[in-house]
Amino acid sequence: MSKPANWSLAAVLALLQGCAVGPDYHRPPTPQVPDSFSQATATPTVQAQARAADDAFWKRFDDPQLTALVNTALASNYDLRTALANYDAANALLRLARFDQAPTVTLSAQAGHQRLASDEANGASRSHDLYANKAVLGWELDFFGRVRRAVESQQAETAARASDLQAMQVAVVSQVATTYIDLRAAQRMLTLTNANAESQRQTLAVVQGRLQGGRGSSYDLSKAQAQLDTTLSRMPQLQARIAVDKHRLAVLAGLAPAALDAQLQQVVDMPRIPAAIEPGTPAQIVRRRPDVAAAEQQLHAATARVGVATADLFPRLSLGAALGTYAFTGTGLYGGASESNLAVLGIDWSFLDVGRVNSRIAAADAEAAGRLAGYQQTVLVALEDVENALVRLARSKEQTLRLTSAADGWQNAANLSSARYEAGAIELFELLDVQRSLYEAQLQQADSQAGSTTRAVDLFVALAGGWPQHPVQQE
Repeated sequence: MSKPANWSLAAVLALLQGCAVGPDYHRPPTPQVPDSFSQATATPTVQAQARAADDAFWKRFDDPQLTALVNTALASNYDLRTALANYDAANALLRLARFDQAPTVTLSAQAGHQRLASDEANGASRSHDLYANKAVLGWELDFFGRVRRAVESQQAETAARASDLQAMQVAVVSQVATTYIDLRAAQRMLTLTNANAESQRQTLAVVQGRLQGGRGSSYDLSKAQAQLDTTLSRMPQLQARIAVDKHRLAVLAGLAPAALDAQLQQVVDMPRIPAAIEPGTPAQIVRRRPDVAAAEQQLHAATARVGVATADLFPRLSLGAALGTYAFTGTGLYGGASESNLAVLGIDWSFLDVGRVNSRIAAADAEAAGRLAGYQQTVLVALEDVENALVRLARSKEQTLRLTSAADGWQNAANLSSARYEAGAIELFELLDVQRSLYEAQLQQADSQAGSTTRAVDLFVALAGGWPQHPVQQE
């Protein structure tokens, strides 16, 4: 073959290798995304947006124990290990898919003894030894991009698993933070219950003293005792809630359920809500959320699988070659007469099975359409999450301010009522009523404060900001 012909053949091969049937992936259109969130109170600055996206959000609650628990969970949580294993498996499959782009070479050798039937031997010796070794090469010529589309699909699947891993980090850190907040709230409420029970014991002692002095009544004594018993009845439920939260935190950290009991025994204040949490813009949320990224990568993978299915409409060409030696004696295995070789060009074309091929293409198209709808729905849900989290945090903070003011007012009323009761200015039922109202207000205030802090965590989760940004590398 002449040199111009060689160059022409090489050009044709290069052109065919660069062709890939099926649709090329383009970032899908998103539903109409507003410029800002309706619940945002102000336009955030660039620095504020960067802080919301890049800070480890749990550090902004200024609670060293919460930070330590989150760090332990990120390092040891078993759900995260499972998600990492799923990513590693996808990465291994990606490496496997890429091997199909290069020739495959295998080596084999054998030694054995064979005894033929008399008719097979045809007069020759029926028994003989057999020795052989062989090198085999196979390579699919990816003229129509079937292999490249398969690699593209697996690459997108691997990216989706990486986003799933980041989403699992979001879920684990969120669980740690919300459970820790609930633990501190329950401990605070148990402390309040103990303090109110002690106050009610003192009231009961005063009633008993007055009854012994002839100034009280059995009715007052029964009522004071009943109120104390009612308060004490709430302790077991709070104690159980505290124990359950400790167990949950330990398991989230990859430890035995009771491993953190002693460490979390000391009662401390609830984490403080950051002064301001800037939401950024909806467009930034769409780019940051790992669930949106995973949905987009799944769409990419489905689009590439349309190309894999479409390639079956075209012939599949492959090169094969074999080189080896074959002999009846070990000494003759490397003699010139023992050499054998083979070179083939294979063509596999399922043109007679076009109905099945078209059915697979239609199924791949339908899957891609479903993935597109799923991506667009994920975007809308992401924006909804942020809007809901913003309004819930704002309203929860308002409620907490009101309840804090109410608790302070009832505390002043309780102090005055105790003094007035001891002076004989009011009856016992008035004192007990004020004490009960104080206790209820304190519990509501503690519960609302925990709710506000949890709503702040929910907002960080919705914003997908402040998460560990360890880029997962595809191999």
